Amino acid sequence: MIELLPEQADDWWEVEALYDLCFAPGREALSSYRLRDDVPQVEGLSQVARDEQGILAGAIRFWPVMVGPHPALLLGPVAIHPTHQGEGLGGSLIRDSLAKAQETGWKRCMLVGDEPYYSRFGFTKLEGVEMPPPTNPNRVLGFDLCDGAWDGVRGQVNRWQAMERP
Repeated sequence: MIELLPEQADDWWEVEALYDLCFAPGREALSSYRLRDDVPQVEGLSQVARDEQGILAGAIRFWPVMVGPHPALLLGPVAIHPTHQGEGLGGSLIRDSLAKAQETGWKRCMLVGDEPYYSRFGFTKLEGVEMPPPTNPNRVLGFDLCDGAWDGVRGQVNRWQAMERP
């Protein structure tokens, strides 16, 4: 049995080790990491998945960003330990955390990823939303946490600016 829990400060190094295991070297050179530098994760949305022995099986993180003047969540990274891949754990983390984001009043979520995978959760390609280069614009996807949340939202994705959220 896997339990989904809010990520705690003590989980940080273990989650980073999982990301190192699951992603190619140099992952931190991606432009999405510049949006995360020195910005705290969104409390309560970033989660870990632990098995019966308390061993980390997966993790998902969320960061606040701005798209023009509009606040949004940046989902990622999400990773599942190779021993648990194919069990639906990634989908569980995504669905559960998006529901929590909706419950806490966030309106929109975005990520950089593969549309064929993320479309099953309701993500679609965003038009006019520009991640910092060298991001492939075809991989910039969005999810409405409330009806029409991405309607008319255009512009550059920038680091979070302190303001009332969402």
